[in-house]
Amino acid sequence: MDQTFSGEHLFAGHAGQFFVVLSFGTALLAAISYYFSTIKDTADGSWLRIARIATWLNTVSVIGIGASLFYIIYNHLFEYHYAWAHSSRALPVYYIVSCFWEGQEGSFWLWTFWQAVLANILVWKAKTWESPVMTIVMVSQAMLASMLLGVEIFGERIGSSPFILLRDAVNLKEMAPVLFADPANYANYLTYIQDGNGLNPLLQNYWMVIHPPTLFLGFASMIVPFAYAIAGLWQRRFSEWVKPVFPWALFACMILGTGIIMGSFWAYEALNFGGFWAWDPVENASIIPWITLIAAMHVMLAYKNSGHSYFTATFLVLISFVLVLYASFLTRSGILGETSVHAFTDLGMFWHLVIDIVLFGLLAIYFLVSRWKQLPITRKDEETYSREFWLFIGSLVLVVACLQVIGTTSLPVVNAMFGTKFTIKEPIETYNKWQTNFATVIAILSGLSQFLKYKNSDPGKFYKKLGITAAISAVLTVGAMLLTGVYSNPMLAILSFAAFFTIAANGDILLGAIRGKWKLAGSSVAHIGFGLILVGALVAAYKNKVISINNSGAGIPVKDFEKTNKSGENIMLYKDEPVQMDKYTVTYVSDTTDYPNTFYKVNYKVFDKDGKIEEEFNLYPNAQQNEKMGLISSPDTKHYLTHDIYTHATAAPQIADHQEHEGHTESEEYQEPLTFEVNVGDTVRYKGGFIVVVSVNKNATIKDIPLEANDIAVGMNLEVHAGEKIYPAEPLYLLKGGNQPMDFGRRVDDAGLMVRFTKINPDKNNLELLVYQKKVQERKWIVMKAIVFPYINLFWGGTIIMVAGFLLSILRRNKELKRN
Repeated sequence: MDQTFSGEHLFAGHAGQFFVVLSFGTALLAAISYYFSTIKDTADGSWLRIARIATWLNTVSVIGIGASLFYIIYNHLFEYHYAWAHSSRALPVYYIVSCFWEGQEGSFWLWTFWQAVLANILVWKAKTWESPVMTIVMVSQAMLASMLLGVEIFGERIGSSPFILLRDAVNLKEMAPVLFADPANYANYLTYIQDGNGLNPLLQNYWMVIHPPTLFLGFASMIVPFAYAIAGLWQRRFSEWVKPVFPWALFACMILGTGIIMGSFWAYEALNFGGFWAWDPVENASIIPWITLIAAMHVMLAYKNSGHSYFTATFLVLISFVLVLYASFLTRSGILGETSVHAFTDLGMFWHLVIDIVLFGLLAIYFLVSRWKQLPITRKDEETYSREFWLFIGSLVLVVACLQVIGTTSLPVVNAMFGTKFTIKEPIETYNKWQTNFATVIAILSGLSQFLKYKNSDPGKFYKKLGITAAISAVLTVGAMLLTGVYSNPMLAILSFAAFFTIAANGDILLGAIRGKWKLAGSSVAHIGFGLILVGALVAAYKNKVISINNSGAGIPVKDFEKTNKSGENIMLYKDEPVQMDKYTVTYVSDTTDYPNTFYKVNYKVFDKDGKIEEEFNLYPNAQQNEKMGLISSPDTKHYLTHDIYTHATAAPQIADHQEHEGHTESEEYQEPLTFEVNVGDTVRYKGGFIVVVSVNKNATIKDIPLEANDIAVGMNLEVHAGEKIYPAEPLYLLKGGNQPMDFGRRVDDAGLMVRFTKINPDKNNLELLVYQKKVQERKWIVMKAIVFPYINLFWGGTIIMVAGFLLSILRRNKELKRN
């Protein structure tokens, strides 16, 4: 006989799971129907009609999944494991939205949703390409939908459903053996599940509301160029697919690039590693396919204008989507669990993800091999003084740069496969060393190619423009080095020159656009943005300056001193005690706790030589003590035009738990309790005052816990006398089911007390009262690190300009398609 559980809301979960199954079935039906529409559709287009209906039903089912999941999270239905694991009642609505994609299932849904949106656009816009392209897209949609199934076939679980119940996902009897050993308590388990685990504190940032949707739209859009390339090979329309795919490739690069940039903003504003990029494996996983698709676009341009490099263009388009799947494997298989700060854990999807990679990888290999002899491969070599030749060389450099990132990031995969233990001691320095060289070459080539025409160019004109641009770049480089002080490393000087070279070369093209050649503006604007990113990243990364210098480490508690990476770069601040830090006089003024976060108000002042305040501002870095992750610190930043002052707490005292605990307190802020056996009318004394037992409330109620027929709840009404003030308090004692004792203490913060009603002694005819007094408070302190990032706005401005360049290019390519 099945056990019944009270209080569960099962309809939303049943509806959501129905839509999950429907989304998988309709995606599979659409893929099959589009396949037959491609190879042998009848004159009346019956297969095409079925495929479109299935695609629209798939869209409805995906929306149904999202609506059901949002209903569950928004209404705090903690009987569902996903809501319990990723949300809490304290979260504001905009962070509840973020709960969608904190877990694997929600992020897969987000990917599926965007792919459904793109599928509907393709149905509307793809025209003669619809059937073959949509066959591939819907195969991908079916694979994504299978990730959410959460069903068992022949003992193997396929996917992970977001609608699994908490009692099915977690063994409640092992979690609380005494409580749930009672069948009645187990049947009413929701009575004891008052809140969820909450959102990861690192994700409680507004960038994480918009960064994941943008990033997953970028991932989803990568299927479209792949599908067009496969369709072109499949139908032997080898050259035709390049033109319609180009706006889609630009769109994918723009959106995925924007998502990556948003991640940099999030890292800079919410994480405490002190910067905008840390070469974390998850960051690398997102940038790898972006680099290869950038390379693919440049080779497609070369092929479109000269007929050269068809195979390379096709291969790069195909491998870009396969690398998206590989990136998904890296972040979701659990294989990066010990090497990344924000990879997902394994939910039994390891081999599922491998199958996804193999399926699309084999699909690409099959069509390339089977059509090899028919590919439009040009036997004539490109001219050295041609744009297509240098576009190809630049794309080759991008691919090699990508291989270095892939190889280093994939070391955990290699170790897992072969049982090796390869590691890199200084991964950030390794990446920087290699990628600085690649970035230098790419920057120079992106400027160099602007002086060349397709097929062949005039060497005289080329060298003239090259010389002028090189001279301008040299002047700009010397000026920038003198201004910023970036001249200690010759490699940095070369990279600076390369960045200014691409800015100057593309600036020349941009001037031509202002004179009426607007169709050329998109690529130039994007390249100028890339150059500014290089300059900004170079200066900010190599010339950032830690100003919170503490050479002695005096005053920092030993355990916190040892936690910091470089103790000399962390300064101790006691409340209301000013400390000189570089040119700033810094004071820890106050703190405000909005549990679990504590915000520290840190005042900065700059005095002139006469002692007058020349500048003053406050920063509010915040921190929380997380049981699983230790101190979670989020920075605050003062922004200037030419630099930022970036401040975060590296150590802080334990933050008191402001929640009421059942039966005990784990806070270290109280002394050992005083125990009293009391009756109504009794007075007990504590240091600083006394407490009067006024009455006993036999009809007490407990907030958020409904009482059953056999429950007994009693309150002890107290008057706490502290000096001339009197504070009421009512600690509660509960016998759950008549035999399970629990108690709910009450804090009297103004008196420095916490009181608990812990026992009823019928044999003695009295009650047990525990009184906790706060320990003597130590001086409040924080350990803080402050960094000056010079010219960081060049980096942020360059990213915006680069995205604008992509947008201009998309508009241009769409106009070309309409004309044709």
